[in-house]
Amino acid sequence: MTEIEIAVSASSLGKTYSSASTYVEILKEVELEVKRGQFVVISGSSGSGKTTLLNIIGGIDKPSKGKIVVFNEDLGAKNEDFLANFRCTNIGFVFQSYNLVSTLTVAENVAFPMEWARRKEDHVRKRVGDLLGLISLQHRAEHFPFQLSGGEQQRVAFARALANDPPLLLVDEPTGNLDVRTSAKIIEMLAKMREDGRTIIVATHDGRISGLAHQKLNLEDGRLMSRNE
Repeated sequence: MTEIEIAVSASSLGKTYSSASTYVEILKEVELEVKRGQFVVISGSSGSGKTTLLNIIGGIDKPSKGKIVVFNEDLGAKNEDFLANFRCTNIGFVFQSYNLVSTLTVAENVAFPMEWARRKEDHVRKRVGDLLGLISLQHRAEHFPFQLSGGEQQRVAFARALANDPPLLLVDEPTGNLDVRTSAKIIEMLAKMREDGRTIIVATHDGRISGLAHQKLNLEDGRLMSRNE
């Protein structure tokens, strides 16, 4: 397989947190290869390291050992300025806690990644409108996050993650805090993105999302293994 076909590659990846009194090994010798256009689901018990792995793939955190390569860039060897710009154009994040900026409106939250990337004002305005249409929240454009339901905040988080049309989407427990009906809407969005050929890695316990996966993996005791179902 050529490098161009591989979106994410991890080799001998490890992550350790330590202090004067504690030493916790979160990830151990993780091996991972994700092709461009694949939908990958990572499951595992709470505290197994799923969020840590997503953060390393996204350049938010760095491995303690091993290598993480995303779109041919060794992220562990890059400085924070490079990583910030790389994330802005290549990676969309949907966090479990949404992480919307409380002082910004819905429209401003969605616009923020594009403004960071210095997109033209006309482009930003049109893209925000298109994305709010995609998530059916045009009528909430001038509302603030505290005025939204959890499901609405999650949909805004997806719109923000897609703002710069990143080739890689990282999603952390997208239905974990939502009711069945709202979860179904989120799963529909993920299914559409899968059909569009976007590379997607989701950490989830939701079997309905697992049904979309090209590759199913499980984190257990810090080690990543294929999941046979």
